[in-house]
Amino acid sequence: MRCCLSAPLAALAALPAPGDLLRSGALLTPAVLRSALAARSERRVHPDTMTALHLELVTLTETSAVITWYTAVPGTDDGFGHLLPAVTEGEVVYGTHPAHLNRTAAEDHPTAHHYVELTDLEPGQTYYYQARSRGRAAAPTPLHLVRGNAVGTSLHGLGSYGGPYSFTTPQPPPGRHLLSIALCNDLHLGETTAGLVAGVPMLRGVTQQPGLDPYPEIMSRAMVEEAQRRGANLLLAAGDISAAGALRDLAEARRILDGFGTHGRDYFVVRGNHDRPHHPDDAFRDGFLGGDGPGYFARDLGGLRLIGLDTYEKDGNGGDAGGLGAGQLSWFQAQLRADRDRPTIVFGHHPLTTRDSVFPMGRGQRLDRRQARSIVDAYASAPGVFLHHAGHTHRNKRTVLTSAPHVTQQEVSAVKDYPGGFCLLRVHTGGYALNYYKNSSVPARAWVERSRRTAGGLWPHHALGRSVTDRNSMRRHDLSGVGAHGS
Repeated sequence: MRCCLSAPLAALAALPAPGDLLRSGALLTPAVLRSALAARSERRVHPDTMTALHLELVTLTETSAVITWYTAVPGTDDGFGHLLPAVTEGEVVYGTHPAHLNRTAAEDHPTAHHYVELTDLEPGQTYYYQARSRGRAAAPTPLHLVRGNAVGTSLHGLGSYGGPYSFTTPQPPPGRHLLSIALCNDLHLGETTAGLVAGVPMLRGVTQQPGLDPYPEIMSRAMVEEAQRRGANLLLAAGDISAAGALRDLAEARRILDGFGTHGRDYFVVRGNHDRPHHPDDAFRDGFLGGDGPGYFARDLGGLRLIGLDTYEKDGNGGDAGGLGAGQLSWFQAQLRADRDRPTIVFGHHPLTTRDSVFPMGRGQRLDRRQARSIVDAYASAPGVFLHHAGHTHRNKRTVLTSAPHVTQQEVSAVKDYPGGFCLLRVHTGGYALNYYKNSSVPARAWVERSRRTAGGLWPHHALGRSVTDRNSMRRHDLSGVGAHGS
C-alpha cells in the first residue's frame, strides 16, 4: 500500500540542496543588478523611439555565424515587463580587425526580431562584429561576459555598450561529411503558459498573444522546417513531446513530426516525464509505439547505431528523478557489450548529470544517480559511443563525461520557448560538429522574444548556454564505419 505522503516527500526530495541555492543566488544576483541598471540607463540614454538589445551569437560553425537581436520602443510594456517591438532595418558589420569592420550582412526586410547569418567565413579565424539598427549598436543580453555567454568567445568589448565583440570560428570536423541529425526535445504540445511556477509570483509565466496559434505548435512546426532547411537527414526527439500526455496533443505532435518524414525511419521519438501514462491510458504508447512494445529501442542506420532510452519507465509524479526499469537497463548494457566499437548515439529525456547550472537543480532534473552511474560505466567500456543527447533541463549544455571522456553529453534547450530551436549534429568520417539553431520563422522569432521573460527575465542565463561552446562545438572521433546517408 502506497503511503499518502509519498508524492509530497518525492517532491521535497527533488528540491535542490541548500548549497546549490546559495551558488545559484551568487551567480544570478549580478544578472539582476545588471538588468536593472541597463533598464535605467536605457531610459536615460535613449529617450527616442527605438533601442536595440538582446544581442546574441547563437550559432558558430567553421564557415558561418547566426546573430540575433531585438529592436523595441523604450518606456513601453507588453504586460510581462518586456518592451514592445519597433520594426526597423538590421545589419551586422564585421571584419578581421576591430577597427576595420569592412564587411556587411543585412536583412532583406524590416523587422523587430533580427536574425542575420554571416557566411563564407574562414575556419580558425577571429572576427569582430557589431549589430546595428538605424545605425545604433545592439546591446547584448545582460551578463554577457560570463564565459562569453551571449556575444562571443572572448572578452573584447569589456565596458563597451555595443562592441565590437568577437568570435573565432572552429575548424571543421575531419574527413568527409556523412549525414546530419537534428536533436530536439521538450515540444510540450498542449502547454498554454511558459515558465509557470505555482505559488511564486515572480515566476507567473508567459502566455501567447490572443488570436495567435498555440506557441508549442508554432515552435514545433518551425523546428521541423528549420531542420529540413539546414539539411538534417534524421531527427531525434528526446521526450516531453506533450505537456501532459493527452491523446489529442500527442496526435498533433505526430502530425507535425510526420512533416519531417516517416516515424521509425526518418525520425525517432522517446518518452519524457510529461508523456508518462495516465492509467489506464498510455497515449504516448498508442501514438508512437503502435500500442505495444517497449519504449526503448536500438536501430542500425548504415553502420551508425542509434539507441533510444525511455528514461521515465516507472511510476512517479513526473517531478521526480528519471528511471529505467531493470529490464531496460540490462538490455542497454547488453547492447553495448555486444558491439563495443560500433559508432553509437544514445538519446533519452533525462540527462545523466546536470553540472554548472545557473539555476539550482534538484534530483528531479536528472536520471536516478545510481542508474546514471551504471550507464556511464557501460560507456567507459564501449569506445564506439560518442554522444548522449538529453533534454529535460531546457538548456544548452555540453558535458564531457569524466569517467568516459570519449562521450559528450549534449543537453538541448526546449523547442517550445526561448531560445526555441534544435541542435544539428553533422557527422563526418573523422569527427562531428554540434551547432545550435534558433527557429527563424517570423512567428517563432516573435514568441522566442516574448518568452525570454520567463523566470522573471533570468531565463536566458540558463537556457541559451553559459558559453558559445555549450551550443556549438567540434570533436574528433573515428566514425569511418558509418555509411553516408542514402548509400
